[in-house]
Amino acid sequence: MKMAFRPLSLQGRFTLYLILPVLALLFVMGLIGFFFARDLLLDQWQESAILKLERAAHQMDMHLAAVKQGIHLFHDISGSRHDDSFHAWALDRLQRQEGIIAARLRWNTPLEQRHSAAEPHPPAPGMGHGLHAVGKAGGMRRFQSARIREITAPRFDAGGAHGTISMISELLDEAGAALGRLEVTADFDVMFGHVVESGWWQSSKAFLVDENGQVLVCTVPGRHGRIDDTGDPLEKATFAAMAAKTRGTVWGEGYPPSEISGFFRLAEAPWFLVMIAPGREILSPIIGFRWVYSIAVIGLILVVSALIRLVTGRVASEIKTVSQEALQLSQGKFGDPLPVKSRDETGELTRSFNLMTSHLRERFQLKQALSLAMEVQQNLLPAAAPSLPGFDIAGRSVYCQETGGDYFDYIFRTADEGRRHLCIAVGDVVGHGISAALLMTTVRALLRSRLDGPGSITEALTDVNRLLCRDTEPSGSFVTLFLLQVEAATGRLAWVRAGHDPALLFSAATGEIRELNGTGMALGVDEAYAYQGESCSRSHTGDILLIGTDGIWETHNARSEKFGKARVGDIMRRHREAPAEAILEAVLRCLEEFRGELPQEDDITLVVLKPASPG
Repeated sequence: MKMAFRPLSLQGRFTLYLILPVLALLFVMGLIGFFFARDLLLDQWQESAILKLERAAHQMDMHLAAVKQGIHLFHDISGSRHDDSFHAWALDRLQRQEGIIAARLRWNTPLEQRHSAAEPHPPAPGMGHGLHAVGKAGGMRRFQSARIREITAPRFDAGGAHGTISMISELLDEAGAALGRLEVTADFDVMFGHVVESGWWQSSKAFLVDENGQVLVCTVPGRHGRIDDTGDPLEKATFAAMAAKTRGTVWGEGYPPSEISGFFRLAEAPWFLVMIAPGREILSPIIGFRWVYSIAVIGLILVVSALIRLVTGRVASEIKTVSQEALQLSQGKFGDPLPVKSRDETGELTRSFNLMTSHLRERFQLKQALSLAMEVQQNLLPAAAPSLPGFDIAGRSVYCQETGGDYFDYIFRTADEGRRHLCIAVGDVVGHGISAALLMTTVRALLRSRLDGPGSITEALTDVNRLLCRDTEPSGSFVTLFLLQVEAATGRLAWVRAGHDPALLFSAATGEIRELNGTGMALGVDEAYAYQGESCSRSHTGDILLIGTDGIWETHNARSEKFGKARVGDIMRRHREAPAEAILEAVLRCLEEFRGELPQEDDITLVVLKPASPG
């Protein structure tokens, strides 16, 4: 099915033409600028770091290679000669080489043991314990080969101002056994001076470490031990990388990284040059870029704001008008409908506001009517409990809406024998709201009028039913009623059930609860129905009589459980010593706790009657 073309809404146009391009531009610019600048700077630093380290390592290697070359030259010259003077000359030449402080030749066999049958040959000057070994030919012995066995770590004097290193060459005979060694001491300051003077060594955290991670020289004062023993994750990662590669860089934690390291291995010694630089310093250009970007964003926001203000000026004016009218409406002031000036969202808003105002006006009028009805209904209910000697009485109706169909009343009447009795009526009109309240009012008027006349309460209720049926026949409404008559002089109880739930009677003597049953049809159903009454002997002190509507025991909780009459009976037992008003409050309180957060779904009415003394 082909979709019909619909023009863009106002909201759609704002989003498409203004908001989306700006957001997309800011997002793309931010991502491109950040990633490009970050990657470029990090790549440049890695290249620069490796280059700096390589240059420094190359210069150190040159010094180390010069020393090694002097040692190899001594090996070549001295290994092919056995003349004392020539050995002295070669050793002296080695000592004169730039950067070499001392050269010592030491034999494993002491001097006196090297001359057995031959004449002794005194050592040449500066030769240590003797340059020559004793051999079979002329008593002299010479080495056949040599190898550089060790390059020592730098050693510094007491003040740490001057350092030296040593290269140790092992001298071997024809069988490969060690005859002695040549130890050459070189000036470490000459070898390492250009590194110390370099800018990266002075500005960054830098190390000279051996292949085991031992720190030889460091820019951090007092730093000793291994490079990975401080717990720094970057230094540990750098040491791990040094075991696998001869050069490289390692990123620290964070994104971008807080620190970055670079390392390079020397060719002439088992040492690494390591430098560690802070990431913020490396990425300082991108940090500066953020300020530029922020200024650009602010400028764009200002431009967009101006465009939005220009485009939405009319919209803002119409919305302000609706807002002002809404404020007036909140104060109960209903003005004339607002003019609809456009067909976009603002026009739709105005039309919806006018429709809402019309409905609110109707609801406000209905609310006023309901308030008036509630006020009338509340005035029809007893304002206080009647004064009946020997009895404590309390009653209450709690409606789930403004008005309801529950009803209770206290009516004094004079019996045929001339004695004064109290009638307590509790009724429940089917339904809720105004219709139920109106029917309740009719029942109240009919019952009060009829009980003022002669006859028993059964006769009175039969007459009320006949009259009520004429009013309820068209609607099908009906009323349940429990009518109780209390003889003040004797305390005797008489009652009539018109389809209502039985009253509950707690016996103080036995602790049991029984129901005041009886037969009877609801009022307003059968015009010809004749009601039958029930009675019992007088109540005793401590007994509790509770007449209620089904809204009490049919209340549900969140688990769909009913409150039930058993819980009402338990409340009556627990509060047997309390006055009637306290018992009533306890029932209502327990109902509210049982219901929890659920709303009240039915009207609740109850009357509590408690004999205070024997009649």
